[in-house]
Amino acid sequence: MNHDLDVTSAARNWRVDAAAAPTPAQVVGELFARDVLTLEELKARISKPEYGSLRATLERGERLDPRIADTVALAMKTWAMERGATHYTHWFQPLTGATAEKHDSFVSPNGDGLAIATFSGKELIQAEPDASSFPSGGLRATFEARGYTAWDPSSPAFIIRHANGATLCIPAVFASWTGEALDLKTPLLRSMEALNQAVTPVLRLFGASAGTRVVSTVGAEQEYFLIAEEYFYRRPDLVTTGRTLFGTRPPRGQELEDHYFGEIPDRVLSFMTDAEMQLYALGIPVKTRHKEVAPGQFEIAPIFETGNVAADHQQLLMQVLRNTARRYGLVCLMHEKPFAGVNGSGKHCNWSMGTDAGENLFEPGDTPHENLQFLFFCAAVLKAVDEHQDLLRVSVAGASNDHRLGANEAPPAILSIFLGSELSDIFSRLESGQGGRGPEAGLLGLGSSVLPPIPRHAGDRNRTSPFAFTGNKFEFRAVGSSQSISFPITVLNTIVADAVQTLTTELEARLSRGLALDEAVGEIVRGTYSAHRRIVFGGDGYSAEWHREAEEERGLLNLRTSIDAIRHLNDEKNLRLFGRFGVLSERELAARQEILYDIYFKTVNIEGETTEAVAQTMILPAAVDYLVDLGQAGGSRAVRSTLAEVEAAADELYGALQLLREQNRALGGDEAHEKAHHVRDHVLPAMDGVRQAADRLEKLVADRHWPLPTYRQMLFVK
Repeated sequence: MNHDLDVTSAARNWRVDAAAAPTPAQVVGELFARDVLTLEELKARISKPEYGSLRATLERGERLDPRIADTVALAMKTWAMERGATHYTHWFQPLTGATAEKHDSFVSPNGDGLAIATFSGKELIQAEPDASSFPSGGLRATFEARGYTAWDPSSPAFIIRHANGATLCIPAVFASWTGEALDLKTPLLRSMEALNQAVTPVLRLFGASAGTRVVSTVGAEQEYFLIAEEYFYRRPDLVTTGRTLFGTRPPRGQELEDHYFGEIPDRVLSFMTDAEMQLYALGIPVKTRHKEVAPGQFEIAPIFETGNVAADHQQLLMQVLRNTARRYGLVCLMHEKPFAGVNGSGKHCNWSMGTDAGENLFEPGDTPHENLQFLFFCAAVLKAVDEHQDLLRVSVAGASNDHRLGANEAPPAILSIFLGSELSDIFSRLESGQGGRGPEAGLLGLGSSVLPPIPRHAGDRNRTSPFAFTGNKFEFRAVGSSQSISFPITVLNTIVADAVQTLTTELEARLSRGLALDEAVGEIVRGTYSAHRRIVFGGDGYSAEWHREAEEERGLLNLRTSIDAIRHLNDEKNLRLFGRFGVLSERELAARQEILYDIYFKTVNIEGETTEAVAQTMILPAAVDYLVDLGQAGGSRAVRSTLAEVEAAADELYGALQLLREQNRALGGDEAHEKAHHVRDHVLPAMDGVRQAADRLEKLVADRHWPLPTYRQMLFVK
């Protein structure tokens, strides 16, 4: 194999068709949301009463009036066809973590040899894909195929374009014939309603109107790697598993710290610009792009949106990045750890709560009233995260994310909250009963001697914290780059709803005893912080000292692997929590636990068998070929020494392969959780043994014999 030719091809084998980039005015005025059926666009196409009925559904949660479905469907079809769409699909999020779609044509024969374009209200509201073909965790038997997708009017319809056409995508939920959720979207919508129902009563105590609605808002940063397409298809491990199962560290990685925020290569910048234009057309408000820490790693970040829309947009963003990269001779890798020895990729979820009046409930304000609210809701988050560490860890569980969590690049598996020095001081002063102003500058007075002032900026940031307050939001940094954000946000919404509801009951009791609002809030915040301050930590989350303190002194959970975490999903407290808020039933929760185990097993099983195949059919033959060359090269000291080293490494690889082959064949049991434990405890260590031997060989075998593109090539050739 001529690797010099590979490098040249990878660096040069791309072309960009010359195209005039839109001006900023065109992006704002013409391009943004061009392929989205916005409410304003729909308002112009249906009657005022019908639009009012639809708005009541969207804004007040009223049941959708089926009588307006035909009118909306006609407007939707007309709008889509005007933009070139020939087909439509219910676009949903099954329990695979990806999205699903089945396209149907607008064109229907009319019986006299001609065709017409049709799309009815019935087709808009409901479709019927095969439910048994998706993971159901036992909710559907293989022979029970019936399942339904149903239109989610809270998320706008949009158009996906391809080289010679377009498709209308209608965001939908997915449920079984018995009404149980088979998707990630339904529990997310339920959790948003639970949060609204829990938060609005306390907002009324703080003076909000009875018509106020509350939603969770999310901005999810997306990290990813780009490698030359030339290399991707020469790596069976990348093609099959999304990560490199072999590869020794290159002489240069990220140790020079010169990649983060560095100059973006023209090829990559062209890709980014192309992708951003498509995302703008889909109404996705991407704001930031930059190089990340590892070579070949980048990030894109949108601004805040309503939680369910943000979840939809995250899935679309990943799809657009993957598809667009191919146009530039690149492949976009979303895996959490595609390369060993350099930073992996996460998806930091910036989570907050907001009202329909545009108020951010985690924004420190200018008045005592606003800051009473702020402290109350911050205290609720402390309580929620402390009491439900297990659920937050389960929400980011997965075989791929296990490679990233706890490494010196991502937050540890131990959940803690970083408040920043100033906000930590606020809570400490509250707990001790101190009033007045702390020594820090730039604080906002609460106008009460009971409560200390609030900082506008909460101090420095802590990159080792899995859950950090960052000024007007909490950043959940443990979410993996390939994961859907729907379940993590579902968990956050639900646990905070639970905490707010409990604290609201306490607040009402104090007010009924005649306490003033500031005194009552002060008591609640003080007591909540005292009860849950163990979850607050501002130091180095990577240090061995913190791990020891967290487990032994604070009693925090350290669920190191996903298997350790998944078993807690169906704990009694979690069954009660999700059941009380109507987010997930006991059967739905049990199904999700089964699916998490099953996906974990299948992921590692595929990796184990791929490791075996590549090592047996590519790496070991390369070593043997090189040994033959060395045997024919004469008897010099250099040859003899090299031959001995290669022979020893090849024998090591052969022995490790035999062990891996045995573990791949032994499934560990019949149940999903038994198989998952087996691959974690036996297959992963056996894979590591094979890799160590193979990576040793990579440093010894002549380049012309080595069958796989190396890290040196993949990470740096752009």
